[in-house]
Amino acid sequence: MSTQPLTRACFHTIKPLSTRWMDNDVYGHVNNVTYYSYFDTIVNNYLIEQGGLNIQTSPHIGYIVKSDCSYFSSVAFPEKIEGAFRVNRIGNSSVEYGVAIFKEGQGDACAYGTMTHVFVDRKTKKPVKIVGQMLTVLQQALIRQ
Repeated sequence: MSTQPLTRACFHTIKPLSTRWMDNDVYGHVNNVTYYSYFDTIVNNYLIEQGGLNIQTSPHIGYIVKSDCSYFSSVAFPEKIEGAFRVNRIGNSSVEYGVAIFKEGQGDACAYGTMTHVFVDRKTKKPVKIVGQMLTVLQQALIRQ
């Protein structure tokens, strides 16, 4: 896990996200659990838009089996933010994503996390090998460290 903020150059894709009024906690900044919601949105947008994942009908789906996050600076509604995505590691049925939140226009991440998906058969829930378009787009986002 990173102990220092990562820069934009460390990521494959960066897209705008929106903070919402409900994201702020009583301390006036986005609550830590909300970052996980942002991360989930970042990952699933990539899988749907690039990997062809259909969350209703795809025969293979991803289950999150591990996640973590390091926080470097706070974000608050109504700030504009951006979500960054990369792939850290690809296994046979699993993939570890690197995800980050940036304030719009800033070079250092406010938060960086990892999430690990294990792809399973929708019906049997047994792990399946990552193949086809999904494997191709995950390999394209793989950051060699």
